[in-house]
Amino acid sequence: MASAAVAGPSRLPPPSTSGDSESTAAQGHAPRGGPEVGVLRELGKQALVEALNDIQGTKTLVLDPALAGPLGLVIDVASLKHHGVDKMFWLEPGLLTVNTRNVIWLCRPKRAHMRVIAEQVRAAPGLQYTALLVPRATELCRRVLEDEGVAGDITVSEFKLELIPIEDDVLSMELEDVARDVFLRGDETPIYYAALALNTLQRAFGTIPRVIAKGDAAKKLATLMERQRPDVDPSADIDSIIILDRAVDWISPMCTQLTYEGMLDEFIGINHAHLEVDPNLLDPNAAPGGKKRKQHLSASDKLFHDIRDLNFAVVGARLSKLARRLEGDFAGAKKLESVSQMKDFTGKLGSLKAEQQSLRLHTALTERLMPITQTPDFNKALEAQQNLVAGYDPLAQFAIIEDLLLQQAPMSYVLRSAVLLSLTSGGIKPKPLETFKRDFLQTYGYHHLPLLVALQDLGLLLKAPAPAPFAAARKPFRLVVDDVDDSHPDDISYVYSGYAPLSIRLVQAAAQRSALTGDAKGDVVRMEGKRPPTGFKGLEAAVAALPGAVVDESTSTRTSRSESRGTTLVFFLGGCTYTEIAALRFMSKQHGRRFMVATTGMINGTTLLNSFGDAEPVPLQRR
Repeated sequence: MASAAVAGPSRLPPPSTSGDSESTAAQGHAPRGGPEVGVLRELGKQALVEALNDIQGTKTLVLDPALAGPLGLVIDVASLKHHGVDKMFWLEPGLLTVNTRNVIWLCRPKRAHMRVIAEQVRAAPGLQYTALLVPRATELCRRVLEDEGVAGDITVSEFKLELIPIEDDVLSMELEDVARDVFLRGDETPIYYAALALNTLQRAFGTIPRVIAKGDAAKKLATLMERQRPDVDPSADIDSIIILDRAVDWISPMCTQLTYEGMLDEFIGINHAHLEVDPNLLDPNAAPGGKKRKQHLSASDKLFHDIRDLNFAVVGARLSKLARRLEGDFAGAKKLESVSQMKDFTGKLGSLKAEQQSLRLHTALTERLMPITQTPDFNKALEAQQNLVAGYDPLAQFAIIEDLLLQQAPMSYVLRSAVLLSLTSGGIKPKPLETFKRDFLQTYGYHHLPLLVALQDLGLLLKAPAPAPFAAARKPFRLVVDDVDDSHPDDISYVYSGYAPLSIRLVQAAAQRSALTGDAKGDVVRMEGKRPPTGFKGLEAAVAALPGAVVDESTSTRTSRSESRGTTLVFFLGGCTYTEIAALRFMSKQHGRRFMVATTGMINGTTLLNSFGDAEPVPLQRR
């Protein structure tokens, strides 16, 4: 058995053994009347299998750590081994020690990766080397390999891992830091990748005849899609696509997510649809305090499917209700009298135990979140955020933010609230802003200075007076809704307990207009679902007041074979939050138009802000 050399690439950890881990590579089932998105997963798996089979003999796979999560959603370790992969290492600087003739690197097309690969090729000449670049091989990567003198020793190919089904109604490219690259650095590579991915989707399901886009980057994506559009029939499943870029709505990710899945992402962290949990939550017999295990969060967990999009305030009651039902079901076993009753109960026992395990997991996760929601810092930040989006007394909210800063509250609470203040109020007065920046750096570290500079460059933390399009959008888009019933919501604003995400209101403006007037009920919504999207007609002035260009065009004169109930694909360029997905699912459940989500990746306010700054400094080691 080969092992990694000292200070060289480390072996990959063993695959997850959580109860749901095997489902990560299983084909999903389509929502009623929607496209069979599992096809995209199979296309990705087949492409990788073919690339592996083209290389004869056993292989060593060297994997980019950033691809481990996305790859696990498409194929499992057993399948890789079945197709000749003997050992797997992380892509890291250092020498490789392998016992196979074939070495394959699977990585993103980055200059730094090419230099590491060149170093490893030079250290062990004579082997068969292949670099599979995801999602495409770039000329820059080829040039780096040439400059390093190893271009003739390595075969460069592509592995088109594009839109990955996270759920039946959610597709993600699982790209990192897209908002930073596109909006801060001006790198349009992710836009090109998104165009390739959407046109692959159209080759699978047919062309999407109606394209609506809002935002300058969204317009560029729509233009690229049109240039590369495949010559296939119109889709029978998707009749329209709405493209939104993140720069149109920075507000929503800055607000604290209040759905159960959103809270999990905010305070525990969901990575590539997986959550790291203590092993005893998945296996009662596991020793406490052991290495955390990954749990796949998916609709195959019925309880999670039921509570994921609920406001967190009502999750506890739902869990208590299930606990009482399970207690009654198990207690009923003592009252069984006939053989047929025993047989029926035995048949249900497996599902009851699965429900019991799921209940144990989500009860424990809820118990981890509850103390956070009861802290003064959380409640002060939440109060300031909700008042800011409502436009209530910005000076008082700035005082709350300063108080949080002086008390050294978590940095994300302070900075997200400050960005909200700037965006909703037209900037912060110069002197208070300079004082805030100085105190912020003194409290959280001067290594955050590049982050503050980036926020200024992006227009997220500006001196007053500054543009404030959000203030003008509150009324026409009904962004703030009073008296929201979190238990029985009738509007998407329940996801933020009173604030309706601007991004989703834009979707409603284009495809479910009745929601803007509060009439999104019953027959009205059903009739809207049968009609083509209206686009932004009648709201041109309100939409134009928001940043970014508008696109609304029909790209095909052929008649679509869509069913009476239309389906709209909503694509987020720059990432979307779990709360925005929950809002779109709420709209789909009203029996009108169906909404599917596609995104460059999943984000929350903290991960978004962190992507704009520099990496954390490495602490000095004492000798």
